Amino acid sequence: MTDIIISDAVRGVRPRRSALYMPASNAKAVEKARGLACDVVILDLEDAVAPEMKPAAREAAVAAVRAGGFGAREVVIRVNGLDTPWGGEDLAAAAQAGPDAVLVPKVGSAAEVAAYDAALSGAPGKTGLWAMIETGKAAFHLWEIGQTERTTRLSAWVMGVNDLAKEMRARQTRGREPFLPILSLAVAAARANGLAILDGVHNDIEDLEGLEAACRQGLELGFDGKTLIHPKHLETCNRVFSPASEEVAWARAVIAAFAAPENAGKGVLRVEGRMAERLHLAQAEQTVAIAAAIAAREA
Repeated sequence: MTDIIISDAVRGVRPRRSALYMPASNAKAVEKARGLACDVVILDLEDAVAPEMKPAAREAAVAAVRAGGFGAREVVIRVNGLDTPWGGEDLAAAAQAGPDAVLVPKVGSAAEVAAYDAALSGAPGKTGLWAMIETGKAAFHLWEIGQTERTTRLSAWVMGVNDLAKEMRARQTRGREPFLPILSLAVAAARANGLAILDGVHNDIEDLEGLEAACRQGLELGFDGKTLIHPKHLETCNRVFSPASEEVAWARAVIAAFAAPENAGKGVLRVEGRMAERLHLAQAEQTVAIAAAIAAREA
């Protein structure tokens, strides 16, 4: 098979098909996460932890990050907000622990991103800032929040549909119709600012059919993957958000066609009977890079 060369823009891309929330206070669950097929482990100090358990959960999350053993999985600590009694200490502890990222809740403005970024000033350079997009306020400030990618550690957004539903007093329908405008706008703003973006959780643990539909909808909307609340959801999520074999084959054909000397300088080609523009080349490179990263991880 001909070697495929992809651009530096997508080299080193990381799959984020599945991001599993685990209560940091549950030592057994955290240990189990080290062997699960998730791309991201989110050690949760916020919603999944009762107020009286939050200090102990913070210590457990720091210990888990320092102990390691998560392999190629990204490890993220979700902290409590700066407007809570625990947020300041959570951020200070997370900065010292140095996870792959720190996920902060209910971000609604560029100023709030800057405040969280300042609180993480002592963290290692590798530690990114991820933000929950889960409020009505955030929906009207997506562009300015995304623009902070240029001046802060911000590298990813995570949708919080449950909190959006609460604020909007909206029904969580099977097709998620009340939230589609916000989900689409969030994806557009994230992509325009070079951010990764993950879809919100599927609440019904036993409804795997509904989960599959939600995953496919998220894929079609443009999300990188989905946050999850239970390991039962991993297989579906990973499968749906992995590029299909025929999709990878087409992508490789597009890359090879544009790399051919006789096509140098051409903006539009016919590849296997289909039109391919330079914009399709960028998409093809992303697809091949993600597929290669997934294959390497599963090997």
